[in-house]
Amino acid sequence: MTLNIKEKVYLKFFKKSNFSFLKSIFFISSLSYFWIYFFYNIDQISFKINLQKNGINLSLSFIFCVLSIFLNAYAWKYIVKWLGKEFKKNNLISFYVLTNILKYVPGGIWHFVERYNFIQKISNPQIALYATLVEPYFMLSGSCLMASLGVIFSPMYFFCIFPSFFLNRRLIYLVLKRLEILKGKSFEVLRLKKSKVQCENKINIISFFPFKAFLLEIGFVLSKFIGFYICLNTFYTNNNLNIIFLLVIFSLSWSIGLVVPAAPSGAGVFEACLLFFVGRNIPQNTILVVLIYFRVISTLADLLLSFPFLIRKLVKKF
Repeated sequence: MTLNIKEKVYLKFFKKSNFSFLKSIFFISSLSYFWIYFFYNIDQISFKINLQKNGINLSLSFIFCVLSIFLNAYAWKYIVKWLGKEFKKNNLISFYVLTNILKYVPGGIWHFVERYNFIQKISNPQIALYATLVEPYFMLSGSCLMASLGVIFSPMYFFCIFPSFFLNRRLIYLVLKRLEILKGKSFEVLRLKKSKVQCENKINIISFFPFKAFLLEIGFVLSKFIGFYICLNTFYTNNNLNIIFLLVIFSLSWSIGLVVPAAPSGAGVFEACLLFFVGRNIPQNTILVVLIYFRVISTLADLLLSFPFLIRKLVKKF
C-alpha cells in the first residue's frame, strides 16, 4: 500500500511525538485527582457491607464481569478470523481468558506478547501481530459507539462514532500502520522489525466489516456496565439517574482508560474520569466506594479465570 504525502507527514509526526510521556503525565494526574477526592472524603467513606443483604448483588456484578471477559475473548477469535485465520476449536478463547490478568503486569504489553506467540505458532507472524495489536482498537470502537448515545445530551458526542468508521477492509490498514508506531514498545519486546512487505500480502480480510467481532465488543462494554450498575445500586439505593447518562459516562471513561497504556487495564484513569463526569449527581463518598469495589470485583474476575495460567507459569519456573 503506497503512502501519499499527507500520510507520510502524519506518520512522521507520530514517530517524533512523545505520546508515552504525555500518557504517563495523564495517568499520574488521574491517580492524583482520584486520591485527592478519596482523602478529602475519607471521613465519610465506609467499606462495610452486609453480605447477607448485598451478597447477591455483588455476586451478580462479578458474574457480569466474568461474562464480559468471555465476550471479549470471542470477539478476539472473530478478529483473527476476519484477518484470515479460522480456528475450529475454542483454544483461542480459552488462551485469551487465561492471559487476561497479564494486562495488570507493569509494562502493559505482556498479554500481547503471550497472545502473539500463541497465534504465531499456528499462523503467520503478520496475522499474529495485527490480531493482537488491533483488538484494543475494537474495544475502543465498541465503547465509543456506546458513548455516542450521549448525542441526546450534547451534539459533541457524535464524534465518538468515528473510530467505528475505520473498522472496514479499506481503512483498517491505516489503523494498523498507526498501531505499529504507537505500539513500538511491543515491537522491541517481540524483537520484530517493521517489515517492508505490505501487510495486505500477509493477511486476507474475509469481509468488508467485522460485524460479529464488533457486536461482541459492544456486548463486552454492556456486560461491564451492567456489572458496574449493579454495584452502584448496591451502595446507592436512591439511584434515580438516567441509565443512558450512566452508560455514556461509563463508556467514555472506559475509552479514555483504554487509550492510556500507562494505566494497567485503565486502573486509576477510568475511576478518575468517571468521578469527574458524574460530578455532583452522586455523592462523592458513595461513588468512590462503588469505583473501588467495582475495580476489586473486575480484577478478581480476571484473576480467577487466569489462575490456571499463573499456576502453570510458576510451575515452569521451579
